[in-house]
Amino acid sequence: MPLNLPDKLPAIELLKEENIFVIDTSRATQQDIRPLRIVILNLMPLKITTETDLVRLLSNTPLQVEISFMKIKSHTSKNTPIEHMQTFYTDFEQMRNEKYDGMIITGAPVENLDFDQVEYWEELCQIMAWTPTHVHSTLHICWGAQAGLYFHYGVEKRSLPEKLFGVFDHRVLKPSSPLFRGFDDVFQAPHSRYTEVWESDIRRTPGLELLSVSGDAGVFAVKSLDSRQFFITGHPEYDPDTLAREYFRDRDQGIPIRVPQNYFPGDDPSRPPIVRWRSAGQLLYTNWLNYYVYQTTPYDIKEI
Repeated sequence: MPLNLPDKLPAIELLKEENIFVIDTSRATQQDIRPLRIVILNLMPLKITTETDLVRLLSNTPLQVEISFMKIKSHTSKNTPIEHMQTFYTDFEQMRNEKYDGMIITGAPVENLDFDQVEYWEELCQIMAWTPTHVHSTLHICWGAQAGLYFHYGVEKRSLPEKLFGVFDHRVLKPSSPLFRGFDDVFQAPHSRYTEVWESDIRRTPGLELLSVSGDAGVFAVKSLDSRQFFITGHPEYDPDTLAREYFRDRDQGIPIRVPQNYFPGDDPSRPPIVRWRSAGQLLYTNWLNYYVYQTTPYDIKEI
């Protein structure tokens, strides 16, 4: 079924070229069904790229999905045109009285800072405190997962000796979990981060359930026992070229960076990467949206 996206969002035309079924708001209002309301708090610098990555993965859904984009007032994006932000994004203050079936909180390139050093940390805390009463199920990604685990459960993030960068094998610890329904015993996902959360911290924290880990990348998937909060430490939403763009960007800026692991054939950056994570990434988002949003959210959204 289609995604309902704001009129003229750049991702619409990009995804139509990929044969993904999307409709704009004008057409959606003519359909007599209740769409799932999903809000995305996009903290990534290249917002249009992240929008497209996430919308692509939300495309295979059982019902019409209405996507909204939230922004924080205490930070101005330097890498996205102001016209785009004004057209498609809404401040949290203007959305705080709304209810949503699902929410995605993205990562941000700030993991080397302490949480309270992030300029918008106070506002992000307000948003995370708001989610239990206004969102049925929230999915946190990468730094967003670390921020959510720290805010809700006090789990610390830990610095890595060097950047974790590449595509890694992961194991499903609980095959009965609907989030990993249909997964192979081992699957792959990209990571790009300087910090981590420790498995031992997750296991000893009441209210959390560890679902998936990697021998190389550590903790991958955690959820709250009530299935209202999900924390994914990697980037299953990344498109085939994202790690390459990050690698060449850092290399060209003189930032010490190794070739992403298990990505370029023969570790040769001149060769196009082989995508090994797309199906698992798609399935993870589809399972979250189906089993933890669509199947369990109240029909009357005011009851959230």
